[in-house]
Amino acid sequence: MTLGLTTAQFVAAHVAISLVAIIAGLAALPALARGKSPGAVLPLFIWTTVATVVTGFLFPFTGATPAFATGIVTGIVLAISLAARHTGVFGRAAPRVFAVGATASLWLNMFVLVVQAFQKLPALNALAPTGTEPPFLAAQGLVLLGNIGLGIALFRRAGRTLAGAAEKLTQY
Repeated sequence: MTLGLTTAQFVAAHVAISLVAIIAGLAALPALARGKSPGAVLPLFIWTTVATVVTGFLFPFTGATPAFATGIVTGIVLAISLAARHTGVFGRAAPRVFAVGATASLWLNMFVLVVQAFQKLPALNALAPTGTEPPFLAAQGLVLLGNIGLGIALFRRAGRTLAGAAEKLTQY
């Protein structure tokens, strides 16, 4: 049991939190890239992504795994992103640091989603049972390219905010 939940319940909660984080990120970051305020969706994305990392570390530790390494990297990226949003440590570069960190956090969550989907969903697993087959690589490639495009748009918008309304990227 973890946090008073059975293993199945805990896995379901972790997956639900992760899916909320991804959906919120796919709503919030494009809005920011278009210069729109994402409202409450942005903090929902950030904090559910934090919750995804935290709950991921509550699974039984079986040694260093790719999931463990991904959690560490995501945690570091999130810490830097939060520092960019809420402290003056990055100065005028804060909106761009946040743009890169937020996009990387979303990509890492989506990367894990694709891995898990190909491992757990029978139809996808039949297409790529080892995770090295073309369908898996194509899916990961599309996720990566989409996030690179989003990241570039968000980075450019963050650069424009440096001249004026930086609060759109540095407050919520």
